Amino acid sequence: MFCALTAAVLLLAAGAGQAQAVGYRYWSFWERDGDRWTYATEGPSTARPSDGEVQGFRFAVSEDSQDATKPRGTADFAAICARTPSQKGSKRVALVLDFGTREDAPAGETPPAPRTVCARVPADATTAEALAAVAGPLRYNTNALLCAISGYPKKGCGEQVTAEKDSAGNTENAAKGKSRTAEEESGSGPGPSVGLLAGGAAVLALGAAAVWQARRRGNA
Repeated sequence: MFCALTAAVLLLAAGAGQAQAVGYRYWSFWERDGDRWTYATEGPSTARPSDGEVQGFRFAVSEDSQDATKPRGTADFAAICARTPSQKGSKRVALVLDFGTREDAPAGETPPAPRTVCARVPADATTAEALAAVAGPLRYNTNALLCAISGYPKKGCGEQVTAEKDSAGNTENAAKGKSRTAEEESGSGPGPSVGLLAGGAAVLALGAAAVWQARRRGNA
């Protein structure tokens, strides 16, 4: 009985180690503050940048806003908008678009090269409107989460990604069906689920019961 229960505990623990959640694959939204990037506190559909601002987008696998990967490349307004003169009644917004790496790309897709673009839009335009003017087509899900910029990626939207090990011990990313919600995108990322914690507690309880029964038999 003890051996059987111990084996069950070990098998459950081994199975849990094969697939670990590493985050969500999505477009994160950033604002330029001086010489550094800060994670945006609102979404591009409500943010209204002023003339001369720099904003960025990065496609990557991130756990939450605390570990989200920042855009790469030049983030200087004067350099990005040098060929876009100002006009009365409009504003210029410099956008840094980083499509990420092959490691973070969905299966079968290749990320375009990072690029910068200057959007000249009406003075009251949102970031989403500036983005649509220069980097379409855009794609959103039903929760208003930005899923694709310039058609990338072709499918998927904020899906959960796990790191899975094959029989040779190699690690690869595999997408799950769960997607980030607009609330998760805006800041606090998900932690361990109640089900995961409950499952871990059940494994520990099973192991403790096996040890207790073995000791009881030994004292009998």
